[in-house]
Amino acid sequence: MSLTENVLSQLPGDVLGGLRQSDRLLASLKEGTASVPMVVKETQQPLGSVDWDVVICGGTLGILLGCALAVKGVRVALMERGILRGREQEWNISRKELQVFLELNLLSDAELEQAIATKYNPARVSFFGGAEVWVSDVLNIGVDPVYLLETLKQRFLASGGKLFENTPFTEAVVHPDGVMVNQFKTRLLIDAMGHLSPITRQARQGQKPDALCLVVGTCAQGFSENDTGDLLLSFTPVQNQCQYFWEAFPARDGRTTYMFTYMDTHPQRLGLEALFEDYLRLMSEYQGVELNQLTFKRALFGFFPSYRHPLKTPWSRILPVGDSSGSQSPLSFGGFGAMVRHLQRLTFGVHEALQTDQLSTKALALLQPYQPSLAVTWLFQKAMSVDLNQEIDPNQINQLLSAVFQQMQQLGEPVLKPFLQDVVQFPALTQTLIKTGLTHPGLVAKVIPQVGLGTLLDWMVHYGNLGIYSILFWLSQMLEPWMKNLPNVPKYYWNRLVDAWKYGSGSDYSD
Repeated sequence: MSLTENVLSQLPGDVLGGLRQSDRLLASLKEGTASVPMVVKETQQPLGSVDWDVVICGGTLGILLGCALAVKGVRVALMERGILRGREQEWNISRKELQVFLELNLLSDAELEQAIATKYNPARVSFFGGAEVWVSDVLNIGVDPVYLLETLKQRFLASGGKLFENTPFTEAVVHPDGVMVNQFKTRLLIDAMGHLSPITRQARQGQKPDALCLVVGTCAQGFSENDTGDLLLSFTPVQNQCQYFWEAFPARDGRTTYMFTYMDTHPQRLGLEALFEDYLRLMSEYQGVELNQLTFKRALFGFFPSYRHPLKTPWSRILPVGDSSGSQSPLSFGGFGAMVRHLQRLTFGVHEALQTDQLSTKALALLQPYQPSLAVTWLFQKAMSVDLNQEIDPNQINQLLSAVFQQMQQLGEPVLKPFLQDVVQFPALTQTLIKTGLTHPGLVAKVIPQVGLGTLLDWMVHYGNLGIYSILFWLSQMLEPWMKNLPNVPKYYWNRLVDAWKYGSGSDYSD
C-alpha cells in the first residue's frame, strides 16, 4: 500500500476515489482528449419577457457576486448543482481584502469578525540554501467558508434573490433579447462554474491550457505548536522536472500544509496521486514530524489551468467570472482570493451594463479586460518551472528566487507585500529587476535560456504596457470630474477603461 493509499484510507468518504477522478480529468486535459460540451446555442427568435436580470450558475463563489447585485436591487437567480454550503477548510486571505464585504454592504462588522476563523503572524518566505524573509499581515486570515456562505445566502434571500439548489446547469439558448437558462428566462447569464465549466469549455473549443499548477495537501493534528505560517517555501532542488513549493497555515482544527508545483501540459507530466506521494514522503522533513504522529482531518488536492489571455466568449449576454473567465494569475490559485479582489469591479460593472443595456459580446468583454499586471507574471511562472526535457542546475530556481526576494526585502514592504498578494506594480517591479540584475548578473543570465528568448520578448511588451497602464490610470484620475457628466452609455465604456487601467497596473492594491 502506498503512503497516499494509507493516509487517505483514514479519512471518511472515498477520498482516494476523488483524487483518482481528478487525475483522470487532468490526464484528459493534458492529452487533449477532453470532450467539448455543446451546451450553448443561439437563435434569432425573440425571447420576450424575462423573469430575471441575472441568472448565476455556480453558487460557491457565485453567491458573492449574486449577493452584491441583489443588494443593489438587481433581480438575481442563483443556480447551484448541489446544496450551497462552504467547505470545511478555511480560505486564506489578507485582512485588507475583506473590506469589500463591508463596502458593498454584504456583511456587518460583527459578521465579518465572526467569519474570521484563524489569524496568524508572521509568515515566512524561504528557498533551499537561501535566507529567510518574514512578513506580517499577508494571507494571514483564515475565513470560515461555511459561516461566510451561509451568511451571504441569507443576505441574498433577504434582498430578493432566489436560490435554486440541486439545480445543475444543462443548457443555455441565447436570444437577441435574453437567455433561456434551463427553464429560466434572464437578461444576462453569469458563469461562475469554475475552470471546468461546460460553458467555458465550449468557448475554448478544446484549447489546452498554457500552464498548470498542481496542488496537494492536508489538514492534520499532531504538529508541535506553531503560530507562524509559510507563504512560499522550498527545501529541495528540482526533482521530477518540478520545483516543489510549500505553504503552511494554522487552522482551527490543526495545521494545513500544501505542496504545489508549476508545469506545462505535456502528457508525461506527473499527476496528482504521484504528487501526493511525494508530498507525504517529504512532509516529515518539512515539518519535523513523523507521519504516524499525525491525525489527518482532511485531504486537499486540485489542479489549476492557466491561460495567457482572459476568455472572450463568442456569445452576447453571457459573462464568465472568477476561474471561469481564466483571468487569474498563473502564479495564484484563483478561486476565493481572485473573486474577492474583483468583486467590487464586477458588481459595479455588471450593474452598469444592465442599467445601460450593454450586454453585447463586445460590451461584456470589457468586464474581463487584458491586465498587464497579470500578463507579466507569465515570465515568473516560466522561471519557476522546468520544461520536461530541459536540463538546468537543480538549484537554479531556488537561487534565483532567494536572490529576488532578498532584494525585495531590502527595498521594503511596499515592494514585497503586493507581490506576495499577486499584485505586480511597475515601480516595484522595475526597482526589483534593476537591483537583482546589478547584484546577481550571473543568476539573471541563466534565466534567459531557461525561459527562452521568445518568452522574454513577449514579457517585455507586457512590462511596457504595465508602465503605460500606470500612467493612463493616473491621468484618468485627473479627468474624473469631467467624465462624471458623460451620458450613461459612453460612461459605461469609460468606466470599463478606467477599471482596466486600474487593475491592469496593480493600482487596485492598497495596504
